[in-house]
Amino acid sequence: MGVFVFLPLVLPLTALPIVRLAEQHLHPRAATRLLSFVGGVLALCSTLCLGLLVVVGTAQLPGNPLPDGWSDPEVRAAVPYDEVAGKAAIGALAVVATGCVATLVRHVTVRRRAQAALVGMPDSPVAVLPDGKAYAYALPGGPGGCRARGRIVVSTAMLDCLNARERQALIAHEQAHLAGRHHRYLLVAQLAARANPLLHALRGAVAYCAERWADEEAAGEVGDRRVMARAVGKAALVSRGTPAPTLAGFAAPGPVPRRVAALLGPVPPARWWPPAATAAGLAAWIAAAGTAASALSSANAAVALFLVLQAATPL
Repeated sequence: MGVFVFLPLVLPLTALPIVRLAEQHLHPRAATRLLSFVGGVLALCSTLCLGLLVVVGTAQLPGNPLPDGWSDPEVRAAVPYDEVAGKAAIGALAVVATGCVATLVRHVTVRRRAQAALVGMPDSPVAVLPDGKAYAYALPGGPGGCRARGRIVVSTAMLDCLNARERQALIAHEQAHLAGRHHRYLLVAQLAARANPLLHALRGAVAYCAERWADEEAAGEVGDRRVMARAVGKAALVSRGTPAPTLAGFAAPGPVPRRVAALLGPVPPARWWPPAATAAGLAAWIAAAGTAASALSSANAAVALFLVLQAATPL
């Protein structure tokens, strides 16, 4: 086990260089998937290692329900600084668990409330709510009818701010969110940031890239990037955002001027990995190496502790 158990706690630092570079040099679709995958794996590995440390720390506490063999000196020797690290990990894991559960509960609660608000409305792909507040977001699907595919929720105040072409851009944008299941990437990024504070920057990058992904899909559908840019800009001036960060919306909080500037520029290259000889390529390989090292370190620590616990616990 040794020091390998601590590596996944700091290896998320290797993902930081790729955060901004992926936004600039990768297609938004590829950037969203890459950053979500890297963040999810790094978060799982760091949480697993906290759990391994908790096993050692908890086994030493009086009155614990674990087998007596788990507090054997051989078990404690498997973790460097076991008395300090093991017990400190108990509080850290409790904070992580509380944050992740709170994020999941909020995500589920907001979805249920949004779906409840649509009860009695026509079962159509687009639900228009009479509301003086401007908003538009993609509501992931549930069982039955159009709800199985998800619905677009938009207020009358938002529609009143846009002309016909811009409304078309709005609907295409939200349809892209639903088709790409962007809420899943946003949820993974939110949970990763809760699991390890070093992944906080990645959360914002995933949210931005998901919006850019939908922008590009909608621009292709509308056939006019300027119309798309104008719709994004106008909606951002009046929108109050989405009910939760894990739901994708037309004018979600974020760097809207960067989105508009990107839409006024050329179509991003459709590559899933940057060239190795560039700064973005180097950062991508560093992030990949850090993710692989984190997975191997956590697996090594888990297997080592399992073997030690198996030897220390009588059958």
